[in-house]
Amino acid sequence: MSRDLILLALSMMAWGLGEGMFYVFQPLYLEELGASPLVIGRILGAVGIAMTVAHIPAGFLADRIGRRPMMWLAWSIGMLATWVMALARSLPVFVAGMIFYGLTAFVMSPLNSYITEARGKLNVGRAITLISAFYSTGAILGPWLGGQIGSRMGLHTVYLISAAIFVISVLIVLLIRPQPIVQHAQSSQPARFPLNRGYLVFTGVVFLAMFATYLPQPLSPNFLQNERSLSIEQIGELGSISSLGIVFLNLTLGSLNARLGFLVGQACMAGYTLALWQGTGMGWYSMGYFLIGGYRVARSFATALTRELVPPAWMGLAYGITETVNTSVVIFAPPLAGMLYQQNPPLIYITALALIGFSLLVSLRFVLSRRTRHIAERNDGRI
Repeated sequence: MSRDLILLALSMMAWGLGEGMFYVFQPLYLEELGASPLVIGRILGAVGIAMTVAHIPAGFLADRIGRRPMMWLAWSIGMLATWVMALARSLPVFVAGMIFYGLTAFVMSPLNSYITEARGKLNVGRAITLISAFYSTGAILGPWLGGQIGSRMGLHTVYLISAAIFVISVLIVLLIRPQPIVQHAQSSQPARFPLNRGYLVFTGVVFLAMFATYLPQPLSPNFLQNERSLSIEQIGELGSISSLGIVFLNLTLGSLNARLGFLVGQACMAGYTLALWQGTGMGWYSMGYFLIGGYRVARSFATALTRELVPPAWMGLAYGITETVNTSVVIFAPPLAGMLYQQNPPLIYITALALIGFSLLVSLRFVLSRRTRHIAERNDGRI
């Protein structure tokens, strides 16, 4: 790994620790502040809008002014937003901090572009999943630690400690070096890129896959606490197990062909959904949360597949579009999950399993398409 990738990995590890401490507990803290399952779903949907709107502009700006400035901006916003949540004493202020934090999702396109450029001899899929594994390594300890602190000192204290950890992460990422800006070739006709039929079809496939695999996740902490009588400490332990699973799956599946990895990630999420729906104890829930890493794996390989389908000069914008599609599901899935939970909590998992099965069939047809392989060869973007 290069110097910059090492620094980025360390910063991501610190961020994973801080975010892992509170992220799994957010639906529970919203409930503490007075939000119902339906309201929680709507709040998470609003956060999803914030997570979605900035991806394409961020990817475009990363191609024009550089990836590092956009990464610095995202890290700083995330740190400040966490302090807002930590200092909030009411639901509206806390939700404002959540939405502010959601904006930092725009970091994914400049971050993935930066990783792609700094990867050295690593292939794109391996480099992206490796950095994701460092983030998740920090997140292994985070949920357990958050559960211990939350059960003894309250979830509010968890946010204060997380905000302090984010300061360290920001200081590390400020040390990374800039990268050159790739200029468009005169003959590349860049304006035609968004009309690439193979890529447009791919965005539809990605939306379906990410929606199906995200649907069972947002209200699972509430389901486990309210329907399965798990404690905050136990839910924190499951969060740590999920991070361990993310690390394991990223490291073991990262060397796979991007097409196969995209399918395997979805299959893992089918296992997660089934375990939470039919599971009857911590053993089942632990197995399910270990497999939740399939969601991150599928997202990483969706990014790697993007690189196959577009010219290098459009990489940042393309990653931005893909991440917009990835995160747009966070707008629609949580409200649907809230409605299903309000009607009958297990309906979340029944619906998700059916959608994941359909998504796997659609994804399989796409990745085996000859047209897709032809576009990849034309762009010289083999993974």
